[in-house]
Amino acid sequence: MNAPQIAVYPGSFDPLHNGHLDIIKRCCPLFDEVIVAVLGNQTKDALFSVAERVGIIRSEIDDLEACRVEGFSGLLVDFMDREGARIIVRGLRAVSDFEYEFQMALMNRRLNSRVETVFLVPKDEYIYLSSRLVKEVYFLGGDLEGLVGATALERLAKKGQEAEKVDPRGG
Repeated sequence: MNAPQIAVYPGSFDPLHNGHLDIIKRCCPLFDEVIVAVLGNQTKDALFSVAERVGIIRSEIDDLEACRVEGFSGLLVDFMDREGARIIVRGLRAVSDFEYEFQMALMNRRLNSRVETVFLVPKDEYIYLSSRLVKEVYFLGGDLEGLVGATALERLAKKGQEAEKVDPRGG
């Protein structure tokens, strides 16, 4: 009997947007199990904590049977070894993504020769979408409807309400 094909879709997902959800939903039928791996990256200023991001993703994908969400830090290949995974799923939006993702795929293969990277392209309506753009629209007060799922939209609204309660003079 062959070992189950476990894939990992890693990222910061800060915040999760519909392009991410599209990749998650489309890769689930391709593998026996998909782990959405939420990176706790100390070098980035995150809008949401790892626990908050994990919670948002779990609520958005609770109907996907062979998919689970885990937070992690450190090397992705080490996380994959602990989980018994051998496949990395990455989304590509543009040629500019390819160069970075190609370098990462080669480095991950160098760190663990058993690891392969599979690239998926999101649906056309999400090709331009990034967490950076979602945050920019959010901070400028723009409409995020259709860009993020219901849970992310709700949590972003709550973050906005919390920020309004903070006195900018430090009080």
